[in-house]
Amino acid sequence: MSQTPPKHLMKSRMEKAADMKDEDKLYKWEGVLYSSILSPPETLDKLKDLQAREDDLILVAYPKCGFNWMVGVLRKILNASTGKDVKPPERPPLVEFLPPDVQEELPEMPSRRLLGTHLHPDKMPATFFTKKPKILVVFRNPKDTLVSYFHFMNKNPVLPSAESWDKFFSDFMSGEVAWGSYFDHALAWEKRLDDPNVMIVTFEELKQNLPEGVKKVSEFFGLPLTEEQIGSVAGESTFSAMLKKSQDSHGNFGNVFFRKGEVGDWKNHFSDVQSKQMDELFQEKLAGTKLAAKLKYDLYCQ
Repeated sequence: MSQTPPKHLMKSRMEKAADMKDEDKLYKWEGVLYSSILSPPETLDKLKDLQAREDDLILVAYPKCGFNWMVGVLRKILNASTGKDVKPPERPPLVEFLPPDVQEELPEMPSRRLLGTHLHPDKMPATFFTKKPKILVVFRNPKDTLVSYFHFMNKNPVLPSAESWDKFFSDFMSGEVAWGSYFDHALAWEKRLDDPNVMIVTFEELKQNLPEGVKKVSEFFGLPLTEEQIGSVAGESTFSAMLKKSQDSHGNFGNVFFRKGEVGDWKNHFSDVQSKQMDELFQEKLAGTKLAAKLKYDLYCQ
């Protein structure tokens, strides 16, 4: 694809962000907040025409659930399984960041394409489901997700500052953050858990046993690896290893996308009252669901 190199693209977006007031950096499209700079209305409108392929690798995650980490893992799996050194594309795989002219170039990309999104399933291109590509969804416990999102907002100049912790906590709980409510996303994927083309993995299970996660993901996408390759991919994909290489993979944004990557950092931020409020909301929204069991909320959030 003939694309603008990311450093030029990001520079133009940084310049735009520098001239924009915080209150103008988010806007509502179909009832959900999005970045005015990264995902303007014309970009999201155009996405409705995006044509997926059956052999696409679709990666989905609510913001700060491990998306960029899994992008790196998937690229290593692709390289190992094909025996090719597949260079990362010049643009990130998030389709809602691709301007209309770039979206029109997507058909020129050779298979297998890696396409990603933070979008709610109802906002995703319809062909992500009708063409039946494999969809990998990454979730993370909501308390650590909230903490990571808070720091991300304050580090990323194209998004408004999160202001105070208490204000962001309130916004997150009510779903008034970019890409919408964590719980709306979770409930939407709960309905698709029995879809054979959908697999959900959690940030926590990947942290606990990354080789097993690499094996599951590679088999799901039909990209078989040897035990030696699984070990190699996992070794190169630990959060600490990818953090060290983030300057090469993400330039000056390495420290924006990769922070701590820890499980349980929420304990350093939540008050007892806030922790109880999140516990109650989780129970209200997700109690008894298969996804709740997979998230192991009682283990990681209490």
